[in-house]
Amino acid sequence: MTIASRVVSPGPSDRTVRTEDGKTVPIPDGWELLPPGDAGLTRRVKTAGPTWTVQEKKGRRTFSKGVWAPKATIHSIRSDLEQERSTESYAKRKVADANRREKKQTEYVEDFGTAVLDFLNFASRYNTLSLKLAAAVTLHATPVGSGTVARTERIPIEQRAESAVIAWMRHQTTAYDNLKIPRVKGERREVRRMLADQSRQLLEDYRRGNTVNAALCPLQKAFTE
Repeated sequence: MTIASRVVSPGPSDRTVRTEDGKTVPIPDGWELLPPGDAGLTRRVKTAGPTWTVQEKKGRRTFSKGVWAPKATIHSIRSDLEQERSTESYAKRKVADANRREKKQTEYVEDFGTAVLDFLNFASRYNTLSLKLAAAVTLHATPVGSGTVARTERIPIEQRAESAVIAWMRHQTTAYDNLKIPRVKGERREVRRMLADQSRQLLEDYRRGNTVNAALCPLQKAFTE
């Protein structure tokens, strides 16, 4: 088999992988596994090529298991990178990058919180509750690396805000987490759709300014229990 860069999955033993067509192949001699965790090193090793990127899919998520590459390539690039990272200019650049990311995150959290409030659009009599709900949803959904819908850029921020509110309510105001859902294709999706409809109906009461019994309202109980 020609040694070329490819994406593979874990094999049945330590030095084997499975190709996209399901074949089990051995790791080339002289190669070692570069574990995930150092994005800069991994990027340079992959650029130097060839490499085998190991990915494992669990449910809807794909996890990186590292990159197989020639041992000499990994060690050489790691050594060069360690020298580069020891310089003062690199340290200053890292600080600047961190400050830039922090500023970007702060701005996004503010924008997302505003989008959540716009989606809620509660009547003025429920302003305090809308602020509490928006803060709770934003706190849960916006951390970097959280993997929530708020972190995706594939859909507009307005849709992210709506999805984040419905997801938060599903876990905080319904019995979803304790439901015994049959392992039938589409059943969990249907349950989530049903609960989402209930959450939207509840939100509509607050938008219209309807009188809501606080003692019985699952949304208000979520902030008092």
